[in-house]
Amino acid sequence: MFYGAMKMSVGNALKLTFRPWVEGLEHVPAEGPAILASNHLSFSDSFFLPAVLDRKVTFIAKAEYFTTPGVKGKLTAAFFKGVGQLPVDRSGARGAGEAAIKQGLQVLERGELFGIYPEGTRSPDGRLYRGKPGGLARVALRSGAPVIPVAMIDTEKIQPPGKAVPKLMRPGIRIGAPLDFSRYQGMDNDRFIQRAVTDEVMYAILKLSGQEYVDIYATAAKRAIAEAEKAQKAERAEAEKAEKAEKAEKAGKGEEAGEAGAGEESARPLRGREREDGGSGRAA
Repeated sequence: MFYGAMKMSVGNALKLTFRPWVEGLEHVPAEGPAILASNHLSFSDSFFLPAVLDRKVTFIAKAEYFTTPGVKGKLTAAFFKGVGQLPVDRSGARGAGEAAIKQGLQVLERGELFGIYPEGTRSPDGRLYRGKPGGLARVALRSGAPVIPVAMIDTEKIQPPGKAVPKLMRPGIRIGAPLDFSRYQGMDNDRFIQRAVTDEVMYAILKLSGQEYVDIYATAAKRAIAEAEKAQKAERAEAEKAEKAEKAEKAGKGEEAGEAGAGEESARPLRGREREDGGSGRAA
C-alpha cells in the first residue's frame, strides 16, 4: 500500500519532470521472479527504473539510509522503504555480500523483481567497470530466475557529484532480453562459473549502454582517483608553501636593502661636512 502511494507520487513526479525514454519494456515479465541487472551511473538509478515499470522492484541500499537519527533521518528511511529498498550493513564486506544474497533470494521467492548493480558501486566517470562475480551470479544460480540486463543512459548528467540542483534533461533506459543460466544450475559456488555468468551479463549491459568498458573494479578506480586527488592536493600545498617562502624571502631582502639605503643616506651629510671642513682648512 505504502509502496503504491510512494510510487505514484515519486514515480509520476519523475516521469513528468524528466520524461525518461524507455526501450525494451516488453522484456520485463508481467509476473514471476526476475533479476534486473543494471549499470550504475547515479544515485537516481534506483528511482528512474522503478518509475517506468508497472511492477515493484526491490534494490539493496546501505543501512545508513535507514538508521540516520532525527526527523530528516526518519523521513529518509520512510522514503527508501516506500520506494522498495532494503537495508544492508556494509561494514563487513563478506557479511554484507551474504546479507544481500539472502535478501535477494527472499525477494525472488516471493515472485517479485530484484534489482542489482553488478559493478557494486556507482561508476566514478561514466564508464562501465568489471562486474563483481559473487552477488549477481549466486542469486541467479540459486534462484533460477532469469537475468534481465538494463542500461541506464545519461543519469549521471542529471546531478553530477557536488551539484545540489538537478539538471532538467531526459535520461534513458534500455532493457535487454532475459538471459538464462539454467545450464549452470547447482554450480553457484564455482568461482569460474560465477565469473562466466557475471561477464556474460556485463557484456549484455555493455551492448545496451554503449559505454567504454574498463576491466577493473569500480571500487579500485575510485581508490585510484582518490589517491590521485590526494597527491595533487599535497603538490598544491607544497607549491603554495614554496611560493609563500619565496615571497617572504624577497620581502626580507627588500627590508635589508631598504635599511642599507637608509644608512647610506644618513652618512652622506657627514661626508659632505668633512669635505667642507677639509676645504676650509686648506684655504686657511
